Amino acid sequence: MYNHDEKLYSISELADILGVTKETLRRWDRSGKLKAIRDNKGYRKYPEANLKSIPEFCFWFDKSEHKKENPKRDYSVIELFAGAGGMALGFEKSGLKSLVLNEIDKYACETLRNNRPKWNILEGDVKKFSFSKYKNKVDIVSGGFPCQAFSYAGKKLGFEDARGTLFFEFARVVKETMPKICVGENVRGLFMHDSGKTLKGMVDVLDEIGYKVISPKILKAIFYKVPQKRERVIIVGVRKDLKIDFTFPKPVNKVYTMRDVLFKGDLYDSDVPESLGSKYPNDKKKVLKLVPQGGYWRDLPLKIQKKYMGKSFYLGGGKTGMARRLSLDEPSLTVTTSPAQKQTERCHPIETRPLQIREYARVQTFPDNWMFSGSVSQQYKQIGNAVPVNLAYYLGCQLVKSLNSLE
Repeated sequence: MYNHDEKLYSISELADILGVTKETLRRWDRSGKLKAIRDNKGYRKYPEANLKSIPEFCFWFDKSEHKKENPKRDYSVIELFAGAGGMALGFEKSGLKSLVLNEIDKYACETLRNNRPKWNILEGDVKKFSFSKYKNKVDIVSGGFPCQAFSYAGKKLGFEDARGTLFFEFARVVKETMPKICVGENVRGLFMHDSGKTLKGMVDVLDEIGYKVISPKILKAIFYKVPQKRERVIIVGVRKDLKIDFTFPKPVNKVYTMRDVLFKGDLYDSDVPESLGSKYPNDKKKVLKLVPQGGYWRDLPLKIQKKYMGKSFYLGGGKTGMARRLSLDEPSLTVTTSPAQKQTERCHPIETRPLQIREYARVQTFPDNWMFSGSVSQQYKQIGNAVPVNLAYYLGCQLVKSLNSLE
C-alpha cells in the first residue's frame, strides 16, 4: 500500500531521472528489484517511498531549496566558442559579466550582437586572437570547445602535444589569462572517448598550466529545468594558488516536458509563439501521421517500416531517432542542428511537422525574445549547438558561490 498523498512517478519520468530505459524498469519490476504499482489504466507508477529505499537514487529526493547568491563584486568571463549565447545568457542570469565572447560563425555573432549590443564580440577563428592583455584581469574562462581526438603517442599528454586541437586553444587562452576558474563543456561522449584517455589528457594539460581540476562530471539537463534529455560533460579547473571550493549544482526536483515547452506553465508564462520552421515532404508527412506520441518507426505497420527504413531496417541498433514523434508528457530528446534529419527526427507531439524555431529554442530554454539571425537552417544550427540556458544558469550560480567564498 502507499499513501495517496504521495508523489507517484511515471515510468517515463523515472527512466529519465535514473538514466535507464523503460525496459530496464519493467525488468526490475518483474524481478522485484524495484516494484511498481498500477494505476486504473494499468500503467506502472512508482511511489516515492519505494524509491527512497535505493541508496544510489536518494540524491533526487534532496528537497533543499536552490538559493541564488548575489556576486560580492562583478565577476568577469571570457567565453570561447560562444555560439548563439546559451552559456553566456545563463551565466548572465546567475550574475556573471561577459568581458569577451569569441565565435567564428558569422550568423551566431550577429545573433549575439543583436540581442546584446553591449557585449564585446570577437568574430573569427580563436587561433587569430591573443588574450594576454587580460592576464590576471578575468575571473573565469569558459568554452564549449569542439571535441577532437589527440593521440597519447605512448606518453603523458602535455600542453604542446595538444597543439592543433581546439582544446589546445582553450588551454592557451587559460594560460595567457590565468583566470581564477576555467570551465570546459563538451558532449557526454568525451567521457569515454578513447577509453577515457582524451579526457584524462585534457585534465593533464590543465594541471600542467596550473589548475586543479575538479573530477569532471556529466550533467543531465533535465535536472536543471531543461525539458530535454541532453547530457554534457563539464570540466572545472581552479587555479592552484587559490583556496576555492567548487561543487556542481544539485538537481532541481522536477522534470519538465514538451507540455511545458508548448504551453503556458511554470517554465514560460505564455503558449509558444508561432515561428518559422522546416516542413516535411508529403510522402514523409503521410508516414509520420501514423506515429503515435512518443513513438518511432517501430510503431509503423511492418510494410511501411521496411519501405521507410530501407536498408537500415535490416541493420542492428534501435535507431530510436528515426520517424520519432515527441510526447507531451516527456522531455524532448536531445535537439540537434536540424529537427527534420531522418536519423534524429524531432516531430511535434500533436501536429505532423518538425519543431519550429521558437519551439526548438524553448527546448533549450532560450527566452522568447532571444532572436536568432540567418536562414531557418542557420537558426536551427545555432540552437542545436547551444548550451541550454537554464543548465548554464545553475552552473553559473555555483561559480558565483565559489568566487564569493574567495572574496
